[in-house]
Amino acid sequence: MTFKNPILPGFYPEPSVCRVKDDYYLVTATFGYFPGVPIFHSKDLVNWRQIGNVLDRPSQLPLDGAEISRGIFASTLRYYDGVFYLTSTNVSHGGNFLVTATDPAGPWSEPFYIHGAAGINPSLFFDTDGRCYYHGTCERQGGGKFFGDNEIYLQELDLGLMKLTGQRFVIWHGALKDSVWAESPHIYKKGEYYYLLISEGGSGHEHAVTVARSKTLTGYYTGHKSNPILTHRHLGKNYPIVNVGHGDLVDTPGGQAEWWMVVLASRPYGGRYRNLGRETFLVPVIWEDDWPVVNCGIGLVREEERFPKLAASAGKEKSLAEGDCGFYDFRKMAYSAGGLPMNMMFLRNPVPGDYMLKNDGPGAGLHLRLNKNTIAELSTVSYCCVRQQHKSFEARTRLFFTPVANENVGLVLFQSHKFHYQFVRTCGWLRVLKCENGRPTILAETSFPDDLPDVHLKIIAQEQDLSFFFSPDGQNFSPVHENADARILSTDVAGGFVGTTIGMYASSNGEEAGEKFAVFTDFAYRGY
Repeated sequence: MTFKNPILPGFYPEPSVCRVKDDYYLVTATFGYFPGVPIFHSKDLVNWRQIGNVLDRPSQLPLDGAEISRGIFASTLRYYDGVFYLTSTNVSHGGNFLVTATDPAGPWSEPFYIHGAAGINPSLFFDTDGRCYYHGTCERQGGGKFFGDNEIYLQELDLGLMKLTGQRFVIWHGALKDSVWAESPHIYKKGEYYYLLISEGGSGHEHAVTVARSKTLTGYYTGHKSNPILTHRHLGKNYPIVNVGHGDLVDTPGGQAEWWMVVLASRPYGGRYRNLGRETFLVPVIWEDDWPVVNCGIGLVREEERFPKLAASAGKEKSLAEGDCGFYDFRKMAYSAGGLPMNMMFLRNPVPGDYMLKNDGPGAGLHLRLNKNTIAELSTVSYCCVRQQHKSFEARTRLFFTPVANENVGLVLFQSHKFHYQFVRTCGWLRVLKCENGRPTILAETSFPDDLPDVHLKIIAQEQDLSFFFSPDGQNFSPVHENADARILSTDVAGGFVGTTIGMYASSNGEEAGEKFAVFTDFAYRGY
């Protein structure tokens, strides 16, 4: 049996995984989106089902004014003695923190901010005596030779006080000479050695996974002579899987135990463009001479990989990589502000009352209040979205709305506040707007009568070609604009760390709209 990589397609970067008996749990980073840190469950390491979001309250995740690639950076998920622990960094508000739960689906605690925890990419290790050790990455003590000249440090964490205690140890500076960003550390104990797995080279083309070991936890750690143990940087920028790194190891239970590694990587298309962002992949690991060997005999992350020996459990979870990603009939969902599917996200913290589900009467659907802020600002906006998960896709919605002045309501393809597309209904028009590097342009518009409140909007992406269609009845669609260039939605043009999202948007463009709402009856995303 084989499976298709990535196991989590689209904007699911910086994965961390842990096992509890024969159950596996995985989290990824979310940056400027809310809720933060989706958590998944699996029985076979391949098919994953989202069971919640770790940071689902504004008190856990303040994002006011955060740029899209700020907010929540990499998290680490660990389990010890009946409790799940998640460490992460909110680089916009508060720094490094820890949350806990006894049920991984939640609720999770309020954050404990770790005083004195420098840098980013925190991780935890529980030693055999039950003591907990915090490790992370920060600038080299005494100053580095260049920006990103980092070191990995370790210090005991008192879980009763949620404070660092004792001596701080610098345990490694990385394997690669003059390489930037020794980061994303994870410690494991196997046999007589402690192993330290990190990433180096930054999260771009030069990304790599390296490993070191020590017979004492506090080190100093000795790097493997075969480092890096995983990278794709030598394969060229046109290889179908690039910027591989940020690994986390997990073993399977029983006498036939295997080891696997989750990593992030990207799939460029239409040239060297990564609209999908950094995704989560799975690769096998063996041990030789007390060192890990990644995908023995191959040394790469492959698009098609052999199934873990847990294949008997395959299919118990629905794989996100298979088939359609979702049809959302908002008219059949709970009448509440918090009843949206858990894979839907908001840009920064949503304003209470801006989103409401109603499942009865002529106004049934998702109600989005017209926020005076626009998608081109670093402010809270009315934008509810899902991740782009395929190179080619179709997204569509049915909208009830009567515009006045220059209100904009419709669909948005979003990479950042400076790089996005809007397909919106405004007074008298259906309009396609392109924002490139903060400069908005009307690509096309077609007249649409204001006395017709009902319109169907559809966006089709054929890899890097975007086309925008409308229909009054949902059956016969007409183009507003075809073959717009989607490359501005890639990190290679826009910069940053996220992937493209697609969603529903409502703005009064700087005017106070009061309690005016647009109603979306449904939303569909289908990958090709």
